[in-house]
This record gives sequence, C-alpha cells and structure tokens, in this order.
Amino acid sequence: MSLLRTLVPLTLLLTIVGCGVDEQAADAPPANETPAGSVFPVSVEHKYGTTTISAEPKRVVTLGLSDHDAVLALGVKPVGAIDWFKERPYGQWPWTKELWGEDLPEVVGERDDFNKEKILNLKPDLILALYSGMSREQYDELSKIAPVVGQPKDFPDYGAPWQEMTRMAGQALGRADEVEDLIAGIDDRFAAVREDHPEWAGRTVAVVDPFQPGQYAVFQETDPKAVFMTEMGFVVPDAINEAAGDNNAAEVSTERGDLIDTDLLVFLTADPTAEQRVRADPVFQGLAVAKEDRAMFVPYAEPPIGAALSFNTVLSIPYAIDEFVPLLDKS
Repeated sequence: MSLLRTLVPLTLLLTIVGCGVDEQAADAPPANETPAGSVFPVSVEHKYGTTTISAEPKRVVTLGLSDHDAVLALGVKPVGAIDWFKERPYGQWPWTKELWGEDLPEVVGERDDFNKEKILNLKPDLILALYSGMSREQYDELSKIAPVVGQPKDFPDYGAPWQEMTRMAGQALGRADEVEDLIAGIDDRFAAVREDHPEWAGRTVAVVDPFQPGQYAVFQETDPKAVFMTEMGFVVPDAINEAAGDNNAAEVSTERGDLIDTDLLVFLTADPTAEQRVRADPVFQGLAVAKEDRAMFVPYAEPPIGAALSFNTVLSIPYAIDEFVPLLDKS
C-alpha cells in the first residue's frame, strides 16, 4: 500500500464539443442570480493560474484524494469524488460517514485518472483538484466543463499543508471565514497535545509503510502522515527528506535501516502479516529502535488510524488524535 506519488495520464474518454459545454452552461444559474450580499465572484490562485467562481457552487466535484473532507466540513456534499484505498470516499471512514448520509457521490476516477465523461454528466459548477497530481493538460480539458481550482501553487504536488488546501477550498466555496474557524479548532487540538506531551518535542520519528517484503516507503516531512507527527512535536530527520527528494516518500530496501533508526518508529500496515515479517528481519533486529522497543505497528483500516493519518484533514485529524495519541501513550 505504498502511497508514493504517481501520475496517471488522463484517459481521453470524451471529446468535449461546443454544444456539450453550452448545454451545461445553460443549466448553471446566471451570475446575476447570485444572492444579494454574496461574496461572489471569488478568485483562487493555484498551480495553473487564477480561477474565478462567479456564483456560489451547488454541484462540486472533488478530484484530490482527500479534497472532499474539507468540502464536507464546510457543509457541502460533493456530487463526484475520487476513489482511494480502493474504498469509496464515503465508505467506512468514521469521520465522514454521517456527513455523507444517503447522498453518496459518483466515483469519477482513481488517483489522477479522471473520467471526463462521468464528470461532464454530473454538470458541476466547480471542480477541485487540490491534493492531486493533475497535469496542465488535464486542467485545460476539465476547464472546458467548469471552473477548476488546481493544486496549491507554491508547493510540490501532494506536498501542500492541509491548512493551505483547506483555505483554498473555503475560498472557492465562498466560506473563507468558516474555514478559518475550522483550522483554528484543529490547531488548538494539536496545541493541547503538545502541551500534554512536552517530552515529544524534538524527538525524531520515521513513518514507514512496509508495503512489500524487503521494501519500505519512508515518508518525508511534507507527507500528511509525517505532518501529523510533526504537529505533535516530533521531527523527521533530514536524511529521510533528502532520500525522498521530490517524492513524498523514499522507497528503499530494508537494508537501509539507518533511515528508520529514530526515537520513534511508526509502521503503517495494510497486511496483517507485516509486523511478523518486519520483526523477523535481521537488519531491523539490529537497530536500536527495535532493541529498545520503540517501534509501533498501526493498521491502515482496522481500525482506520493509518487512513486518518493519510487523509490528515480537518475531519480526519480529530479522529486520528483521539485514536492514535492513546496508542503513543502506551508505547
């Protein structure tokens, strides 16, 4: 279950002709019908330029892996979303299940492989692709359907802070004030954790996915899972960040035990046999982190603690804190 960044070309399933776009535009409310006192139009800067949204979006499609969380948190249910973890976006995740209710979105693709035909049929008035690897070509094609807000402009794909992506979603939805309240609430939660655990400040951490025998994905400091740990006071060593380079993780042989011999080692596992496999590895057994029992194994899905760390959104973070911090206290 390596979560390394991959870019999948856009499948050209549909050639958008003028009549199709015109038909969709005819269904959208005219800009002059925006209610009095509305903040619209709004403009949002992103990787591929500046997008203007003329009226309050009613039909939102999210193409970033976790974008729908911020949209749901702001009281809007996307009509289309991306599949991740081979799990429907409303799926079993406890932090969003009640918010989706029975209004389930259309799944319009998987990681950076967007189904244009499905997106067009949903007649969106806003497309968000914040936590994504959307290409310029994809952006140009999707912009023929509806206004598109792409990735944050000053960060690598999949490397922007959750706060930045949440703010961009709030801007696009015309709910900038609400989004600041959400962010402040999460920041307060992390501040409380740091206050309760001053001993974690400055301790080194490695977050690792032992995704197959003999291989580790070691996540660098900009990956959501590592960001969660740093916001609690931990530090990702420079060696991990340098090994990852422009990727969100360094994919290395288990022989690179030096990268994971940290004060705290967090293995995120999808395979129930992974812990036994890792603990049996002679290189791992020779590490101080193993000898001193400073490694912990956390599941992705049962319970979905690893998934919550991977999403690292305004909705998943409270769940992750509630479930993960007690595990740390026991370790």
